[in-house]
Amino acid sequence: MNWIEDLLIVLGISLDIFAAMECQGSLVAHIDKRQLSFICLLTATIQLCALYFGHFLSYLYCLKHPKTDELILGQMIAMLIFMGLGVRLIVKAIRNEHVEEHLERNPGIRRFVRMASVSSIYTIMAGIAFGFLGTNLAVILVMIVVLTVIVAVGGMYTGFRLGMTWRSMVYVMGAVLLFAAAVDVLVRKVL
Repeated sequence: MNWIEDLLIVLGISLDIFAAMECQGSLVAHIDKRQLSFICLLTATIQLCALYFGHFLSYLYCLKHPKTDELILGQMIAMLIFMGLGVRLIVKAIRNEHVEEHLERNPGIRRFVRMASVSSIYTIMAGIAFGFLGTNLAVILVMIVVLTVIVAVGGMYTGFRLGMTWRSMVYVMGAVLLFAAAVDVLVRKVL
């Protein structure tokens, strides 16, 4: 896979964070830039560790099973992971859980830690898929940090200015990117 495909996959994963931050941005009276900087640092660090851990897990599997048939199995697993992550985002878009938009003076960091932790579970899965596909780990780690910060800030300001109007569309866009990645893996690697 080339860096553009990797970037689109990481963007598809990161759009879940955008939607969550959009929800949080719709609840605040003003955006505290210091708190937002800390949230970005925290979220990016959690995502970075999760992606590295997932990539490490697939690396361990590939060390124990270096046969060609096992590598094809790993690529099929990567395709299924991207499909599963895409389906998850579609389900979130369809469910469109109602969030009561109300003013919160201090949203607290704990809510953002929980959000980043839940999102990191899916980032671990993406890291496993990247590992099976043999992507360059350093490039992926830089991409996840940069995109996490961009989507966190963008989501917070979008929610602050527009409310949660784009949440379902963001989930669908992320799903489309992940489905495209799954098809790409199927066509280029498996078949």
